[in-house]
Amino acid sequence: MSDQVSSLFSLAHSLLTLGQDDRPIYVDDFTRLNRDVYESALNSYGKHGSTPEAEAELCLGLLVAFNATMYDNGHKQEYIQKVLDRSFAVLPTLKPSLLKVRLLTYCYGEVYDEKLAEEAHAIISSWETSRLTLEQVEIIEELQYIKENPYPFEEVGA
Repeated sequence: MSDQVSSLFSLAHSLLTLGQDDRPIYVDDFTRLNRDVYESALNSYGKHGSTPEAEAELCLGLLVAFNATMYDNGHKQEYIQKVLDRSFAVLPTLKPSLLKVRLLTYCYGEVYDEKLAEEAHAIISSWETSRLTLEQVEIIEELQYIKENPYPFEEVGA
């Protein structure tokens, strides 16, 4: 991951896991971190990866960041949709990998298209379960959590 994308992903992950270590959450820290994640996402939004993998990493970082933040300048859903469009364009070019499973998972968490979850599960089933990395275990758990606890969404009729 590029330094900027890695930083964005790290900031967003910090926000998503804030308080899980049983330390108190202070409102000023929470507000600052939310603002930092959102501003970092906006700064990265107009960029594109130089390779399919770099584009996938950027899309993943943006989806995680926009998902983690409470801020919205009135265009957040538009940003998310455009990142999803970019993600759907790059996904077919990616080889089966942890990166692809992560992107499939976070796209699934936005649109709840079962085909995305099925493709992620197909890749996961090819992994040797006795040799899973921490990152693989985390994304398996994340996908399961999203499937079991869908975020409220609306289906809009045509």
